[in-house]
Amino acid sequence: MTIEEEIKKRRTFAIISHPDAGKTTITEQLLKFGGAIREAGTVKARKTGNFAKSDWMDIEKERGISVTSSVMQFDYAGKRVNILDTPGHEDFSEDTYRTLMAVDAAVMVIDSAKGIEAQTKKLFQVVKHRNIPVFTFINKLDRGGREPLDLLSELEDILGIQSVPMNWPIGMGKNFQGLYDFYNRRIEVYQPEDDERFVALDEKGEIPAEHTLTQNPFYAQALEDAELLQDAGNEFDEEAVIAGKLTPVFFGSALTSFGVQTFLETFLEYAPEPHAHKTVEDTEVEPFNPDFSGFIFKIQANMDPRHRDRIAFLRIVSGEFERGMDATLLRTGKKIKLSNVTQFMAEARENVENAVAGDIIGVYDTGTYQVGDTLATGKLKTAFEPLPTFTPELFMRVQAKNVMKQKSFHKGIEQLVQEGAVQLYRTYTTGDLMLGAVGQLQFEVFKDRMEREYNAEIVMTPMGNKTVRWINPDQLDEKMSSSRNILARDRFEHPLFLFENEFALRWFKDKYPDVELMEQFSV
Repeated sequence: MTIEEEIKKRRTFAIISHPDAGKTTITEQLLKFGGAIREAGTVKARKTGNFAKSDWMDIEKERGISVTSSVMQFDYAGKRVNILDTPGHEDFSEDTYRTLMAVDAAVMVIDSAKGIEAQTKKLFQVVKHRNIPVFTFINKLDRGGREPLDLLSELEDILGIQSVPMNWPIGMGKNFQGLYDFYNRRIEVYQPEDDERFVALDEKGEIPAEHTLTQNPFYAQALEDAELLQDAGNEFDEEAVIAGKLTPVFFGSALTSFGVQTFLETFLEYAPEPHAHKTVEDTEVEPFNPDFSGFIFKIQANMDPRHRDRIAFLRIVSGEFERGMDATLLRTGKKIKLSNVTQFMAEARENVENAVAGDIIGVYDTGTYQVGDTLATGKLKTAFEPLPTFTPELFMRVQAKNVMKQKSFHKGIEQLVQEGAVQLYRTYTTGDLMLGAVGQLQFEVFKDRMEREYNAEIVMTPMGNKTVRWINPDQLDEKMSSSRNILARDRFEHPLFLFENEFALRWFKDKYPDVELMEQFSV
């Protein structure tokens, strides 16, 4: 098989949702159909020790939440599938944002009882901004929920995207009977008799008169809804789907695996193959470009606690990776030999000999890489466009509880900060350490990991909310600092102020009108 044929087989997507919508559960079901795991456990089955396959961190297993992005790969129906399971908790949305830069499509999971929630709306805006194709899975039909037509209306009213149902529920909750499958022209029966799970529709769009479902009032309602959607609903348009203007909607229950396989097969039929990526010079690198290139969108320490390793996640944009090849790190201009490289199945990893555009690989990192770095070979000399960065709002002073463990303390801070979930600052004169984060849970995870992974107990003292602004070093005068605007340095030694509030920021601007303050350092 040629490299071009291999690239065309790739389907790389992220799963996004509000916490508890069932994102991790549907991920497990997809892995099960792909043969990657034998059985799908649920996050809530903690007493059995059967945790979500994509949640490998101890704190994730204990709390039943995803706070990291995991990468999982399997083959199905002639396609090589790369799933990126993203953090569900809003405090880790920046990790999800960066992950969305590395995919070609997104699967949006919605709880049928709750509809579109805040985190889903927030993440969808990122997807929409990049015109990423979105496929929607409305989950938990077996638990009851809102009217399906209301859910479709909400997609269009709140998210501003047209929708087209690929199947339709026959009853919901205790009355859930199955799915009217428009696309495959069949009924998928929820609890079939005689293992007759799929029943073909006739030319009128109905099942044989002798079938027991024909006597069911919920089946009659589904037929009525189907007729209404056929007359007044949107038509399926593959070009509109690829352009991110139309979302195919699938109903089902991830927990019972009902409707998931049908979703997977249809999704793989229409999900896009790897696409071109923009560079900082506004040019595009096509996946079939023979030169290898890719960008690092995530760094994760201690995925294997036995080895205390660190992995840089790299999306291959073009060409082919071959184990042992040399690539240039464009930020430094240095050549790096890519010999210790892995591919993922949640916490399981194996060395990879080769991979192509669309694949996600893990590059062993000794502190060389930063999030956003571009690796390339041959004629490719321009970095890919920068990944989104997030200025923290919550701050904590941090110090080692045991002064005898300073080495572990500083190693842990250095490695965890490089992952990007928390930011590190030092006061300008005394060098006291401060952490900044978008949400409180990031601090809790940081503390937990420092203790578990680095055996370093820490003391964190809240500083409250702060407004961060960088300052041009040429304009800096240390006398500008006060109790209301703390002068500090970021981990790259760039000077900045932590303002107590917006009032303090305005006061500073009034006092120093010629001083340039920046939301990101860019001198």
